[in-house]
Amino acid sequence: MNYFPGKEWWTHLGKTLKFSMYTATHPLDGFWDLTHEKRGSLAAANVIVAAAVVVEVLRLTLTNFQFIKINMEYFNAVIVGLRILLPIFLWTVANWSLTTLMDGKGRMLEIYMAVAYALVPSVLINATLIVLSQLITFDEGAVYWVMTGFSALWTGILILAGMMMIHDYSLAKTIFSSLLTIVGMGVMVFIFVVFFSLISDAIAYFVSLYKEILFRVM
Repeated sequence: MNYFPGKEWWTHLGKTLKFSMYTATHPLDGFWDLTHEKRGSLAAANVIVAAAVVVEVLRLTLTNFQFIKINMEYFNAVIVGLRILLPIFLWTVANWSLTTLMDGKGRMLEIYMAVAYALVPSVLINATLIVLSQLITFDEGAVYWVMTGFSALWTGILILAGMMMIHDYSLAKTIFSSLLTIVGMGVMVFIFVVFFSLISDAIAYFVSLYKEILFRVM
């Protein structure tokens, strides 16, 4: 059995990755075609997310120290990766959970794909900024920070456009549902923190109880 993807799979991946550029520059038509015309793919979305993680790690480690100062002694690439992956996961779950109650038409997989495709400008601009930071001085840093802000703004607009097209919402309803999604993400984080705190306290209690029993038996 052949466990490796064939030529057709790679060709399709290339086409769906190329389509991400169209989505970034034609968000309304792009995100509509992404799901309704099946011009996007889960594989391409995963590649974009992986690229976002890699670029973020490189951005923190290779950007000129004039713009980013980081203590490499405490640097952890896994934590950096989770800073990208967890918000995507939380947004996908929270948005799907809320929009199902608000007549949203998007499925969880489609929401994930839209968020992933919206990261394309961030990946490209941040990769460019890594090189640019080595060529400009701190006094010319306004260019660096303007491009950083533009990257975040562009990505945010694409996410809104993606949610609007996928769920077939108006702009006002999209903004409202997105604000609720952010609140939902906060609630999910709070629940996770409380849950793991309770689990940690329970484990600590049983460990201390076990040690106390051993001490009395011995």
